[in-house]
Amino acid sequence: MCQVHASFATGPRQNDGTFYEIRTYDVKPSKMKEFVELVNKHIHLRAAHSEMFGFWTVEFGGMNKAIHIWKFDNFAQRAEVRKAVANDKEWQEKFISPVLPLLKKQKNEIVYLVPWCEIGKPSKEGGVYEMVTFQMKPGGPVLWGQSFRAAISAHLNTGYTKLIGVFHTEYGLLNRVHVLWWNENPDSRAAGRHYAHEDARVVAAVRESVRFLESQKNMLLIPLSCSPLK
Repeated sequence: MCQVHASFATGPRQNDGTFYEIRTYDVKPSKMKEFVELVNKHIHLRAAHSEMFGFWTVEFGGMNKAIHIWKFDNFAQRAEVRKAVANDKEWQEKFISPVLPLLKKQKNEIVYLVPWCEIGKPSKEGGVYEMVTFQMKPGGPVLWGQSFRAAISAHLNTGYTKLIGVFHTEYGLLNRVHVLWWNENPDSRAAGRHYAHEDARVVAAVRESVRFLESQKNMLLIPLSCSPLK
């Protein structure tokens, strides 16, 4: 659950160096099934080197996309991991070589969990995830952090959804915040969101935060069987 501490802070970092790498793969439409099978079969080889946070395919808000998130203690650890996986012959032969022809493009972002939020866990397995991405106005959390936190807390307090994490970019498009939610299914998410938008507290908080918003988008994510978050 989201824990509120003091403030959003002037930057995204927690007190330690822990960060997350969000990787987004665009898969060739005719190769999506093959891609998922390959990931489920061999991703454990990659997870042996560092912690996998989650692995999903996109159901709504994008097509033929996969998103996976990895946790690192610091940049030195990530450098060591990248070197290790490059020299892991089994990983390279069983996954990298066969997967590259299935992909159209790849991108990554480095993000920090915001200081006032702790990683949450879904209430049970078998639900769906929603990643909402907010592009905020330049100026950073010192400008829009308080209003953004209030809007997230207002949605959370309605009780219709579970907050997994709030992440702020360090590398990638700056002033971007990714919020990851969990719901039992798409219908419960739709009903809860409709209810929340009739809540005066949510309306007031959102009205304040949108003053600092440039754009937003969302995606409904389905966890793979190999994903730690299911």
